[in-house]
Amino acid sequence: MNEFDLIEKYFNWKSLNSDMLGVGDDCALISIQSQHQLATSVDTLIEGVHFPKNTSAHDVAHKALAVNLSDLAAMGATPLYFTLALTLPNINESWLKGFSSSLKTLSKKYNIQLVGGDTTKGALSITINVTGVLPKNQALLRSSAKVGDAIFVSNTIGDAALAWQQIQNNKTPSSALLKKFNTPEPQVALGQKLLGVANSCIDVSDGLEQDLSHILNQSSVGARINLTDIPLSDEVSNYIEQTNDWCLPLSGGDDYYVLCFTVPETHIEAVQSIGEELGISLTKIGVITKNKHLEIKGLNKTCTSYQHF
Repeated sequence: MNEFDLIEKYFNWKSLNSDMLGVGDDCALISIQSQHQLATSVDTLIEGVHFPKNTSAHDVAHKALAVNLSDLAAMGATPLYFTLALTLPNINESWLKGFSSSLKTLSKKYNIQLVGGDTTKGALSITINVTGVLPKNQALLRSSAKVGDAIFVSNTIGDAALAWQQIQNNKTPSSALLKKFNTPEPQVALGQKLLGVANSCIDVSDGLEQDLSHILNQSSVGARINLTDIPLSDEVSNYIEQTNDWCLPLSGGDDYYVLCFTVPETHIEAVQSIGEELGISLTKIGVITKNKHLEIKGLNKTCTSYQHF
């Protein structure tokens, strides 16, 4: 099987959108509505860095697309299309079948179309570039937090980080933790609902402390959050009770099922209604302040979030 046979067999899917020309030409062709703008992002996952070497093809594909969808969610964008650059050490049709099937399933769930990409030989890595669409001048930005805004997060913090820590220590995480680490569900619907409600937003990919700080730096504000208000699963709560290691949920990252966002006090009831409508927990953990630094009440140590270099 050569490169073109591989693409035709595993990645030339029927188009979900008649306004797109996808796989098969030198470029994809996309039409968008007037008074809208595109939101685009790209992430690379590398074997042994972003996922363990024994991770199934199904989980690799899901996470590769999910981490990118999470970026669209943080902007409030509706997913539109994506491209895939896949580097493989060899052609393993069993692996490709599982990868392609999982990628297709998740793309259908979020109505996002694969429109092209590239395949090369080398160490296993997956690069996905996603593009979404939203009305002009309505995107959720990191730079728009206001003093007095309430700070919220969705779901629970630290589950993926605990799973990764256990894997690194040759322990087997629970199925619940592994699900958060390997197959996170990006908060696309939440991001869309927050348009016109939230002032700023970010997904928690590199750790709550670091990602919230991005909002603070770009908005030229500060924040005060309380450790006891951070929503935790039972497993993470038990871990903290045993170790007092609050750095894991604060700095662990990989929480691609979590959005951190700020809203004016007048919109708190709207946030509560959104949570009820979507069936997800949205928890207030603090407030935006004017002192231009992050105060974490109850933390008596310095935590270091993930750095790529």
